[in-house]
Amino acid sequence: MLNPNYYCVIMAGGIGARFWPMSSSALPKQFLDIFGDGTTMIQKTFNRFVQICPPENIYIVTSKAYKHLVQEQLPLVSEDRILLEPYRRNTAPCIAYANYKIKTKNPNATIVVAPSDHLILKEDVFKDVITKGMQAATQDGCLLTIGIRPSSPNTGYGYIQYDEEQVYPHNNSIYKVKTFTEKPELEMAKSFLESGDFLWNAGIFMWSLPTIQQQFETFLPDINDLFKEGEGLYNTPEEEAFIDRIYQVCRNISIDYGIMEKASNVRVYAADFGWSDVGTWGSLYELSKKDAQLNSVKGSRVRLYDSSRCIIQMADKKVAVIQGLEDYIVVDTDDVLLICQKSDEQQIRQFVTDVQTDFGNKYV
Repeated sequence: MLNPNYYCVIMAGGIGARFWPMSSSALPKQFLDIFGDGTTMIQKTFNRFVQICPPENIYIVTSKAYKHLVQEQLPLVSEDRILLEPYRRNTAPCIAYANYKIKTKNPNATIVVAPSDHLILKEDVFKDVITKGMQAATQDGCLLTIGIRPSSPNTGYGYIQYDEEQVYPHNNSIYKVKTFTEKPELEMAKSFLESGDFLWNAGIFMWSLPTIQQQFETFLPDINDLFKEGEGLYNTPEEEAFIDRIYQVCRNISIDYGIMEKASNVRVYAADFGWSDVGTWGSLYELSKKDAQLNSVKGSRVRLYDSSRCIIQMADKKVAVIQGLEDYIVVDTDDVLLICQKSDEQQIRQFVTDVQTDFGNKYV
C-alpha cells in the first residue's frame, strides 16, 4: 500500500534549449518522445513516481503555456495539482509554491521533488532508493539529495562531495554533504573522479514539509513570506491572480544555491540506477542504439554514406541522404535544420539566441 503522507513534485517548466531544434519553447523536451518508444519524458517520470506516491499526491509545476500539454499527456493529474508559473524563476520559488499547496492538504507530508525529463534505466533500484530516502527524510529531519556514482569526468553535471566518515546510521549509502560544485572544468572533474568522494548531482530532493519550510524561513525568508501571504487562497479561484502578482517580484534563485549549499542538515544518498539527465545531443547519442558505423538514426528514410558516429533526427516522411560526415549532429524539423559538430554542441544555446534575435521567437 502506498504511503498517504508521501507526495511528489515534478518540475516541468524548462524549455530544454540544449536540445534545440527538436525541443522548442512551444514543445519542450519533457513533452517529447525522444527515444521513439511511444512515451514522453514527463509520462515516464509520472509512471515512475506513481509506484511510490498515491497518484492524487503527485503535483506538476510548469509554465502557464504548457498547461494543455500536461493535461493532454497526464490525464490522471487533476487541474488543482497543475501549478502554473507565469514566469520562470528557477527551482526555489517553484518548490515554495508546491510546499504551500501541499500544506493545505497535509502539513505533515514527506515530499520528493524531481525534474520531469531525466532517464532512469534501473526502475526497480530507483523505486527502492526513493522509498528508503523518503523514510530517512521523515525520520531524520534532513534535506536529502540523490548523488549518482560517476562513471566519467562529465563537465555537464554538478558534483556533490560527501563525508565518508559521517554515514546515516540506518542506511550506509547516505552521507553528510561536504560541498556542492557547479559544472566544473575538465581537469577539476577528473580530480573529483580520482578522489572517490564525489557524486553527480541528480537534482532529486527529499524532505519533510516541516523541515523544508523551516529552511525557507531561515535562508529564503523573502520568498517564503511572498508565498505565505497566499495562505487561505490556495485551491481557491483567487489563487491564480495571487500567483501572477507575486511572481512579478519573486527573485530568481535555485534551491541548490538558496538552501542546499547553506543548510547544515544536508545529506546525499549515493546511488546507481542508470541515471542520465539526457541534457544534450551528446548524452542522447550515448544512450541511443547505433548502427555498424556507430550512427544513431531516427527517421525511416535516412541513407548514410561514408558517415560515422553521427546522431541524425529526421521526420519519417522526409528522405535524407547524408555523405561524408563524422561526429555530427543533424536535426531537421518543419522550420529548422541544424548541422553541428558534436564537439561544439555547447554552442547550441548561442545558436538559439542568435536565431531568436535574427528571425524571431517562431523558430525557438
